[in-house]
Amino acid sequence: MKTAVIMGTRPEIIKLAPIIEKLPKSKNSVIFTGQHYDYSMGLRFIDQLGLRRPDYSLKLSKSNPTTQTGEIILKLSKILQEINPDTVIVQGDTNTVLASAITALKSGIPISHVESGLRSYDWRMPEEHNRIATDHVSEFLFAPTKTSKKNLIEEKVHGKCFVTGNTVIDSINKFSKLSSKKSSVDIQDSNYILMTLHRAENVDHKISLTSIIKAVIHSKENIIFPVHPRTIKKLHDYNLYNKLQNSKNVSLIDSVGYFDMLELMKKSLFIITDSGGIQEEITSPNIKKKAIIVRKTTDRPESIESGFAQLVGVSYPKILSTIKFTVNHPDVSSKKSPYGTGKTSETIIKILRKNLRR
Repeated sequence: MKTAVIMGTRPEIIKLAPIIEKLPKSKNSVIFTGQHYDYSMGLRFIDQLGLRRPDYSLKLSKSNPTTQTGEIILKLSKILQEINPDTVIVQGDTNTVLASAITALKSGIPISHVESGLRSYDWRMPEEHNRIATDHVSEFLFAPTKTSKKNLIEEKVHGKCFVTGNTVIDSINKFSKLSSKKSSVDIQDSNYILMTLHRAENVDHKISLTSIIKAVIHSKENIIFPVHPRTIKKLHDYNLYNKLQNSKNVSLIDSVGYFDMLELMKKSLFIITDSGGIQEEITSPNIKKKAIIVRKTTDRPESIESGFAQLVGVSYPKILSTIKFTVNHPDVSSKKSPYGTGKTSETIIKILRKNLRR
């Protein structure tokens, strides 16, 4: 079985790492599209996780989503013609995933979509466009949960659907054991709330972002905020950065590596986030934290249903009151993670080998 694993962002690297490590190097090519062109958001994670360097790395000249997707397709098509794999493996819902799926489809190469079937039913989210389109052109769809598979069946996708769990649990099982030694973040006090923000529907909208920032400042709780580079720009654009910097309770730090983030999550009281990945990671027995989700919709309803996360929207009063309540009630559900036990990568590879005999 000859494969090509394509990734372009931090979450893809983390979630595809367990699959890459289990595939023989001689029959697997790793391609990095450079969608996260900033080293700190892309190749840094490949280095930190000890993954082998990509066999191919694209250099993109455009960051606009439309031109970026087109540029990936043009450059990737030549590479796939050279490799001629039995399948292209993609993960998630990024521009890289959509561009890779289109290229593989037009090259006559079966697409294997890891983390398929997620739905927010929120068309404002570019991730929703990408994942739906990719699901409908994929031959092998690896759904993390029964809910995700049900979505695929109801949409009548033509590919084969499998419930496998989520590879993020595989990664946490391995890397959380190393994070205390490899993390460079010096955390003396565990009495803090961790916050992350990067979703376009929040950071690109002044009213939503202002409501979130106003709530965390007025909570007066100790908050550590690793700031995504794109979020920094928007905070400056909306005159919010100085307010955070001048607040007495919010500590702004640069975006951090994977081991640092694991340690920040493990030692926090709870988490405020708009991240989809964090909604999954908090359910791992190695993290097990509650999360306040500052979004109007979520594509991870399993995290809500299992009691690990609470969807609160983006209104100032609701966010503030939920922070205050959760400070006094930070305990999480005793339920198991809805995303599997950490054997997802093995399951996916077994399925591919069975279906791609070569």
